[in-house]
Parts: sequence; structure tokens; C-alpha cells
Amino acid sequence: MKFIISIFTCLILLYSCADSEKTAENIGEKDTAIVQKFFPVTDYLKGEIFNIKNAGVNPLKYTTVNDLTDSVWVKLEQLDSIVSEFLQPEIDSANLISLFTEKSFMDQSLNAATLTYDPVGTLPDSMKLKRWDVYIDPKTGKVKRIYMIKQIDEATTLQLTWVNGQWCKTTTIITDENGTMKVAKEEKLIWDF
Repeated sequence: MKFIISIFTCLILLYSCADSEKTAENIGEKDTAIVQKFFPVTDYLKGEIFNIKNAGVNPLKYTTVNDLTDSVWVKLEQLDSIVSEFLQPEIDSANLISLFTEKSFMDQSLNAATLTYDPVGTLPDSMKLKRWDVYIDPKTGKVKRIYMIKQIDEATTLQLTWVNGQWCKTTTIITDENGTMKVAKEEKLIWDF
């Protein structure tokens, strides 16, 4: 009887060892196919706009063209239209994975964990978004800044800089036929006074 129990115990142990090796192999296979998850930039920007509207403070917009600056108070209803160019395409983990890749590193000069998104290859002509960066405070884990670049047409580049809870700025850069780049217009919204 002891002999049968000993054999039965050995078989269970052998089966368990063989099964754990298969599990280790399966885990290794799954690790190589890790799916990238992009930071949801569009949701973040929409959340920031929502917070501005909820605070009930009208932002002040400074527009600079040819070194001349003018300012105006922005109605809360106008916020969506001011940054609408940067709300499309929606940046999340579902729709841009095949076109962009994420790289992350700690930027000591900015004291920020930086997520950089660059094209995997040549982008389709319809894709205006060219790249973007997300800067995260390593101590709090909160977004410090977002920077995006869109190519509107051959001569026009649009940049967005969004500083969490404080201000955002869109910069329109025009490239002339000689390849010289010039800032054509800068619009800065400030809501943290």
C-alpha cells in the first residue's frame, strides 16, 4: 500500500513539474507580445477643458502676429473650438498603435518622465498629427505638460503646448518657398491667474 501511495505521489510531482514548465513557456511567449498602451491625450485635454469650464473662470487669450500682441477674454463656450484641431484624431491605445510608437525615458533637465510618440514609418497623407510628447512629474505621477505637432499642409505647421492647470499655447509656423520657417501666429490662453 505504501508503495502505491509513493508511486502516486511521484506521478503527481512529475506532472506538476511538467505543467509548470509549460506555464513558464506560455508566460515567456506572452511577454514578447506586450501591447503598447498610449497615454490618452485626447481624454486628458477634454478633461482639462471640462475643468476650466467648471471653474467658471474665463481664460485670457493673447494673440501675437508680427510681434504685435492683442488680448481678449474668451467665452467658456469657445474653448472647444480654440483647441479643436488637437482633439482629432483621438489619441488613445486603440487607434494609433499601428502608426506610432512610444518611447519613455527620465528627462533630468526637465525633471519629468517623458513619453515620446514618433511615427513607426511613413504616415498616410491624411494623418496631420506628426508627433507628440507627454511630460509627467515623477514624484506625483501627474501630467506636467503636453506638446503636439501637426502638419496642416506643406507650408503650415501647428504646435500645441499645454501646461497642466495653467495655460496652453498654439503656434502657427509657416515655411516659405526657400525653406525658411517663421512664426506666423501665436495664441496663448491663460486660466490660472
